[in-house]
Amino acid sequence: MLYFYNMTGSIDNASDDDRVFKALSSPVRRRMLDALKASTHTTGSLCALFPELDRTTVLQHLRVLERAELVTGRKSGRERHLALAPLPIKRIHDRWISGYMQAAVHLLDDLDGD
Repeated sequence: MLYFYNMTGSIDNASDDDRVFKALSSPVRRRMLDALKASTHTTGSLCALFPELDRTTVLQHLRVLERAELVTGRKSGRERHLALAPLPIKRIHDRWISGYMQAAVHLLDDLDGD
């Protein structure tokens, strides 16, 4: 089966987790989330943080983050203020990471007990 990656393709039928994993798969989008974790940004100030990318590319990445519900936007006059929405990441942590973390702690405990 052939798989291809299309950043702007439709992922409307994908599960919520699939959207989050897709959004987190890009280093650029992870850098955007890091910037939004530090503080809110307008669309323009977020674009300014990525001078190597044109505005259209930044907006395409932002659209993927918004579809995954990792970023929220609020209009204020002509500006759009963007903020991190961490709940989808917490959901991923609770479902996937915490269980593996507990298993690793049990393995280390078993090794320490020998």
